[in-house]
Amino acid sequence: MEKKKQMSSGAETAAGDAIGFKPLYAQVREQLMRRLVDGAWLPGMLLPSEMELARQLNVSQGTVRKALDSMTADNLLLRRQGRGTYVAEPEESRILFQFFRLSPDEGNPSFPDSKVLSTSTATPTKTEKQELGLNDTDEVIRIERIRSLAGEPILIETITLPTNRFPDFDHLTIIPNNVYRLYSERWGITIGSAEERLKAIAASARDAAKLGCEQGEPLLLISRVARDLENRPVELRWSRCISRDIHYSVNLR
Repeated sequence: MEKKKQMSSGAETAAGDAIGFKPLYAQVREQLMRRLVDGAWLPGMLLPSEMELARQLNVSQGTVRKALDSMTADNLLLRRQGRGTYVAEPEESRILFQFFRLSPDEGNPSFPDSKVLSTSTATPTKTEKQELGLNDTDEVIRIERIRSLAGEPILIETITLPTNRFPDFDHLTIIPNNVYRLYSERWGITIGSAEERLKAIAASARDAAKLGCEQGEPLLLISRVARDLENRPVELRWSRCISRDIHYSVNLR
């Protein structure tokens, strides 16, 4: 038994030497992440068992479990009791709320509806180039939409996407409410993380007209840069939010 453990340890050390000097579970996570990035594992797909993954990667089952636990904690995978581990789908409620932090002051959180106001292709601004890592010759797609809770508009947002990552976006006839699912299903781009910055602003005349509020009313400006699984910026989003009856909620751990 001891000899078997030593052999397993030696195999894992060899695997680790081949990949680098990170903890072995982190190296395994990187290999599994590559399957998501390359599209070998698609949203909703059932993963092989921990035992089978351990065999494929020549590591222990415990190492695989730790890597899968890390990916599950980041909402990339979902564990379903008695059914196995699946690639998370963007429409899963907890994935949606990972990237939507506005909640009503009273009542339960819900995901807003959206109405697209306009889409256009344009030359990026200095800020868009900087945040999305674009060149002077690149173009962007801009989407403007209103988002509502219980039929009441709560925010107006502008989404900017690099055209080279989203070819033929202008051919879409319908832009769904959940654009992150659209990115994943049509272009194979999974949003893995996002950075948000918050600032208080006054409603412009245009935003006031769209949101049904007074010009100059305090709004919460949320600027977001969303990144794919390789940490490349793929979306810049500006949301101007009425905060009379809602608040921004985040859990710090």
